[in-house]
Amino acid sequence: MANKTTKNPAEIFSELNLQNQILLPSDGEYQERQESFWSLYSKVEPACIVRPTTTNEVSAIVKTLVASGQKFAVRSGGHTQWAGANNIQDGVTIDLQFLNWTKFDEKTRNVDIGPGARWKDVYTELEKHGRVVAGGRNGKVGVGGLLLGGGKTFFTGSRGLACDDIISFEVVLADGSIVTADATNSQKDLFMALKGGSGNFGIVTNFKMQTFVCEKIWGGFRILSKEHISDALQALEDFTPHVPEEVDSNILLFIAYMGKLKDVVVIEALVQVGAVENAPAYNKMISIPAVMDMCKMTTVRELVSEYDPVPNGYYNCFYTLTIKNDVRIFNKAADLHHQVVGDLKALIPKGNFLTECLFQPFSKCIGKRSAERGGNIMGISAQPEDGVLWVAIIVIKTAEQEKVAYPMLQKWGESVRDFASSIENGLLPWVYMNYADKSQQPLASYGAENVKKMKDVAAKYDPEEIFQKLCPGGFKISDLTL
Repeated sequence: MANKTTKNPAEIFSELNLQNQILLPSDGEYQERQESFWSLYSKVEPACIVRPTTTNEVSAIVKTLVASGQKFAVRSGGHTQWAGANNIQDGVTIDLQFLNWTKFDEKTRNVDIGPGARWKDVYTELEKHGRVVAGGRNGKVGVGGLLLGGGKTFFTGSRGLACDDIISFEVVLADGSIVTADATNSQKDLFMALKGGSGNFGIVTNFKMQTFVCEKIWGGFRILSKEHISDALQALEDFTPHVPEEVDSNILLFIAYMGKLKDVVVIEALVQVGAVENAPAYNKMISIPAVMDMCKMTTVRELVSEYDPVPNGYYNCFYTLTIKNDVRIFNKAADLHHQVVGDLKALIPKGNFLTECLFQPFSKCIGKRSAERGGNIMGISAQPEDGVLWVAIIVIKTAEQEKVAYPMLQKWGESVRDFASSIENGLLPWVYMNYADKSQQPLASYGAENVKKMKDVAAKYDPEEIFQKLCPGGFKISDLTL
């Protein structure tokens, strides 16, 4: 690895003919790209932003950065919530905004998707062909980060995680070479490591995915009053064991403090991808009286445009666990959420904040579905119990508020973790990277065998640790010991 250049970072690209694709802090578009990050945590100040339009340009950029020893970050949609994951102070941010294609092949019925695409645009293009992919549930989220972190989808019950539907990855490696990794070629080890291994091995510039028919779905949101929290949590516990036979029925259960309402509500997000209205799987959920019921026949494209639970322009703090499907743990998390809301009201009297205590069934059958489709690096097939993916979320407006709110989040998460640990198999090992806080270790949660595999792949394809040291953002395999 070369020593760090003394040049201004933007100057190192002078021979690449990328002048119109480099943004400096004095440029209006630079500020627009900074403002477009989902979380205020991401608004560190790079010396420049470079926006490639092709894989070959990504290759040339990587070669130049490595030769000059210049630190850099990689951004697809910019949806990771913590500082330094997808942007870099005083370095170079490679913004994949223009690698945003969705190219459907009528013959193979597969689709090529650029990492800078947004899921709403992917679904819009595929809808023209009567197809969908197992992708993101929030239309504003970028393709790259979701897929490299695994990807929970509306089709997880039947198809595993989003990464399990990937046929191949086009990747720019640390030496600038371009490879296409799939399950059968000489890069099959890289292919497996990328299915949950994040940005540890290179920059993915294209995802080839399977598509399938899903013309209509049924779903939407049911809003309940907070008096029904315990009823909803019990209904969730009752629902989760039936995921293996009710693979088309999804539930996301939110207990949320809404700043506009100045109160806590319960939100049932129900999505039935088989287009069965009021499916029997939802009987207990639907039996709870709703203040508002917005469920309807719709499409994936329409629904992901409506599903946006956490707004842009705030400090978004997340902490996640996978817990046993046990209502005692759910109630503990909900009780702690009530305490957090009280503490935040004291801190922010106007109530301009948002909290969410989110539960999503994560049946042990999901690991089986993943394995049936070739498997991934995340170790979810080892899950011993039906689980629930739990997320604690605090959303606040100012840096001053964040200094107090973030420790609250950590205490909340650690308290749920400790309580779950006191119950047999109450705390399950997997930590979902796409929800994880910077203090957590999702890669370690994949298990020692998979950690070793990822380390071996990183050493093989990036022996100088470019994507560990020069590109330091995100969760790094080099931070883990065997």
